Amino acid sequence: MDKIKNLSLRKTIVLYMLVSLIVSFYLSALIMRIADTIQDDIWWKYVDQEKYFKMAEGDGRKYLTDVPRPNSYKMTTFDHLASEICDFLQTFTVLIVSVIGNLIAVFLFYKHKLKHPIEELELASQQVGRNNLDFHITYENKDEMGKLCREFERMREQLAENNHKLWEMIEEEKALRAAIAHDIRSPLSVLAGYQEMLSEYLPEEEIDIVQALDMVNESKKQIKRMDTFVETMRKISSLDTRELVAEEITSKRLEIDLRAELNVFEKAFGKGCELECLETAEKFSGDKEVILEVIENLLSNAFRYAKTKVKIEVLLAYSELQIRVKDDGVGFTADKQKATELFYQQNVKDSLKHSGMGMYISRLYCEKHGGQLLIENEKQNGAVITAIFHRIA
Repeated sequence: MDKIKNLSLRKTIVLYMLVSLIVSFYLSALIMRIADTIQDDIWWKYVDQEKYFKMAEGDGRKYLTDVPRPNSYKMTTFDHLASEICDFLQTFTVLIVSVIGNLIAVFLFYKHKLKHPIEELELASQQVGRNNLDFHITYENKDEMGKLCREFERMREQLAENNHKLWEMIEEEKALRAAIAHDIRSPLSVLAGYQEMLSEYLPEEEIDIVQALDMVNESKKQIKRMDTFVETMRKISSLDTRELVAEEITSKRLEIDLRAELNVFEKAFGKGCELECLETAEKFSGDKEVILEVIENLLSNAFRYAKTKVKIEVLLAYSELQIRVKDDGVGFTADKQKATELFYQQNVKDSLKHSGMGMYISRLYCEKHGGQLLIENEKQNGAVITAIFHRIA
């Protein structure tokens, strides 16, 4: 039965028609035989049997003779009608039975091979029209309709995935707009406050020049913060359109670049850093600028929260590059996954120093590079962030 169910539509209809013809042939022969027998029984009642047998045995020989057809006026109405029906069946049985057999074959073909998949596809089309993609097509035969249903199922899965991505993009855009409004409002509020204080107290000389200069300097910091924010927003807007440029990266060259970065961070934050970069002859293919930007973001985050030192470990292989950055700070006190969200800041005071987008950008760059960004807490203390990049051509 499984083989028959999985036959192609062409082979199935040929099989159904062949079976229909064979059954129709034997059934027609049976009906015609029965009709002939019934008709002979009716006619026999109106035959002079003595004369019939005498004719059949004439000249000492026995002949097989047909029962003669009596005149219609000699037969009763019922017998005449029955005889006419038998005549009709003997003449048209083959045609009638063949047509009925073909109709039954077509009906069974539709019922067994077309009805279920057509109903599945019709229902699926209605669900897609209602923008409801939470369904599955269950028709699994390996015929043409099964192939069509599987293709429709793949289309549904792709539509569901695209809708999910579109929904995520919309949610990220909503979060981005809300975060922009929030982050722009804070420095503007501070600037407005300083402007009001200067306008109110400076003409009446209620504050001295030193206090006024302090307010001006603080205002400059807020302006710088807004400038940093705008630049970061420019980078975010170009993330999706940025094309990765593959180049050869060796462990030795990467170590030199990292030490140059570490010297800057150590002087800026006054904290030490330990670098472990296992030298290997293997060469990794990736976008060096993207990788260094991610490392810079991770180091900036680690140095900001570290108490005394930061440790960075590099593991370079042919197919994968791992950058692990550790610090001896308090670690992530809230949900670790929130650290990669837009404008996340563990401490509200941090908003004066950075925009809270570094980890978000790093996660996107890792994913764009086929990898991921892992965030953990050390068992004792501190945070561990691992950037994983996969090889690109």
